[in-house]
Amino acid sequence: MIVVTGTRGIPNIMGGVETHCEQLYPRIVRLGQDVTVIRRKSYVTPDNVADAYEGVKLVDLYCPRKKAIEAAVHTFLAVLKARRMGADIVHIHAIGPGLMVPLARLLGLKVVVTNHGPDYDRDKWGGVAKWALKMGERLATKYANEVIVISQVIKDLLKEQYGRTDTHLIYNGVPAPTHAHLPAYFAELGIEEGNYLLCCCRFVPEKNLHHVLDALAEVDLKGCRVVWAGDDDSAYATALKERAAAMGVVLTGFVRGERLHSLLTNARGYILPSSHEGLPIALLEAMSYELPVIVSDIPANKEVGLAEECYFPVGDVSALAHRMQAVVDAPSQRVTYDLSPYDWDHIARQTNEIYQRLS
Repeated sequence: MIVVTGTRGIPNIMGGVETHCEQLYPRIVRLGQDVTVIRRKSYVTPDNVADAYEGVKLVDLYCPRKKAIEAAVHTFLAVLKARRMGADIVHIHAIGPGLMVPLARLLGLKVVVTNHGPDYDRDKWGGVAKWALKMGERLATKYANEVIVISQVIKDLLKEQYGRTDTHLIYNGVPAPTHAHLPAYFAELGIEEGNYLLCCCRFVPEKNLHHVLDALAEVDLKGCRVVWAGDDDSAYATALKERAAAMGVVLTGFVRGERLHSLLTNARGYILPSSHEGLPIALLEAMSYELPVIVSDIPANKEVGLAEECYFPVGDVSALAHRMQAVVDAPSQRVTYDLSPYDWDHIARQTNEIYQRLS
């Protein structure tokens, strides 16, 4: 039995790790594994109450709804639960929950860790939280039986910082696109097909959505709209949404399923100006819909290997505005990308090989 923790949960719970787990573990089940995902109870809403999802068993455990401690506390409880359940392997996602790797090993559990990126680089964390995240990375890297990294950037970091050379590079993935057209939904939003630029992410500081607002002062949209799909419950997000709404940005809130597919199908271009990423699933999704993309030149985004004209220097608002203007001015177009390294079925087989090695 494989028990998964470190994620808020699946399905339909916002976040990159959550999307990763939602795509990965049903495929792992189809490969013959018994998988249980332990969810954070406070994120389970009436529309996703369930005992299972596509063969993945779901267990809900308490966690405090306080960003600085919820991941560590929940993972502590989840590791104890996994021991009581008789788990063979615990798979812990992200470095904050990595603080509990030594506990899991002391309890006799075999541990796989996926490092989704150096979360201590995120702007939202204070000094104590950054220290705890770095310690989680250190403990996870040192004590986990197997470590998965989602980018070469992270693999090199763990080798340089901690001397671990046997990590497994397994990329994030992207499913095949599901094209959709929802005229009534677009009418509700006040947007037209092919005439908007899309941002799709959590509204947290390191995504730099405030830079998009700054750039709008230098862009002639020519009737094109800017649409933001996502949300967050922080003070930063509240202030950001107020400013964005005043500037005419269309705020959809957190969307999934057919509504998200329709936004991706019909966008004129996609913007990701972030200062921190592991390997952004949202960018891969935009690429799967063949959208022209505008992305910051941070290492994780550069690793995707886009054409140089897709990138702008992170934090350079004028350069971002220039790229936005170029997409607005150009005829509507689609771009073909090589997404072969990001096939979820291949990723599931790679991950399952690690489980089999530990069994």
